[in-house]
Amino acid sequence: MKSIFRTLFLLITKTNDSKAGFRAPQAFRIKTQPEGNGAPLPRAATPIRDAWGAPGGQASGRPFVPLQRLATEVQCALRLTARRLAESCVTVVCLSITLLAGEVSAEVVVQDAVGNTVRLSQPAKRVISLAPHNTENLFAAGAGATLVGATRYSDYPVAAQKVPRVGGYTGLDLETIIALKPDLILAWESGNRKEDIKRLRSLGFIIYLSEPRQLEDIATEIEILGTLTGTTETARQFANRFRKQLQQLRQRYHGVRPVRIFYEIWHRPLITINGEQLISRAISLCGGNNVFAGLSALAPAIDIEAVLAANPDAIITSARGAQQDREWLENWRRWPQLRAVAQDNLYFIPPDLLQRQGPRILQGTEQLCETIARARNKLQHQ
Repeated sequence: MKSIFRTLFLLITKTNDSKAGFRAPQAFRIKTQPEGNGAPLPRAATPIRDAWGAPGGQASGRPFVPLQRLATEVQCALRLTARRLAESCVTVVCLSITLLAGEVSAEVVVQDAVGNTVRLSQPAKRVISLAPHNTENLFAAGAGATLVGATRYSDYPVAAQKVPRVGGYTGLDLETIIALKPDLILAWESGNRKEDIKRLRSLGFIIYLSEPRQLEDIATEIEILGTLTGTTETARQFANRFRKQLQQLRQRYHGVRPVRIFYEIWHRPLITINGEQLISRAISLCGGNNVFAGLSALAPAIDIEAVLAANPDAIITSARGAQQDREWLENWRRWPQLRAVAQDNLYFIPPDLLQRQGPRILQGTEQLCETIARARNKLQHQ
């Protein structure tokens, strides 16, 4: 490749004006007639002549002067042609190099959260998100502009509200998805219906399955989304900030007295989380123990008797509004024998901050840690 550019460079530089002047190819060289002493007529001394070469319109019988002018014009034309040719060659060569490099580096290959290989011929430009946390992670990776469709509750950041809706947890709008022509779909392994994912695959769509089980997994997924959409550096920087803030939280609450926690996702039916769920990891970081960590399902349904038997130190709910929150918490006061009720350790944390496996989970975890710290303080002073 260096030899090509060296040759082009020499070709261009040879066309520059210099003392030596431009030398036309042998076939185009025209010798001038010698003046009386046999020396060539100096170019600067050549008088202005008419078409036949005679000064002042007089016929001189010396036709070599217009031939000299013709030679000069041919030299100029060749000089211009050579320069344009060289510039065109440089453009073609550079374009070829760019295209070749693009072909080599454009393909994107990653593994999703469940081990599937996701392969794109080039970074995704049209992305559909089938879960709110996927939407938030996509924006965190610097690829929000690629989002062309999202599910019903994908409402953060505000820009995500402007794209078409493609369904929700109960089902997807396949017709809209097909019309949006995505080159990548971000799905949720435990949140989207298996039959919906299977149907999308059968239609030929490329799917990335998300399932963060550790808080650190969120940073990793943001980096992967950056790779899939060509925003690697932005995603890497965000992921590094996330990891740093997470480590600071770990250090702040390391070694604190454990508090037994019941986390209520939903009230009717009564649903909680097991130890593998991401919220349970956040509870552990804050020095809490999830009383239902040993259950097999990620989000198991339980009954009131199970809660009474576990007798948690604190109850934390995640209702979707202030009125619902009050109803849920007040409902637990019907069982004053619960330690959480006796100590007035009944708390609420906005679900969007803890139940979405996205970057805002750090805010939710910080609130969670502060809430558990208040419960801990009450227990110490009972």
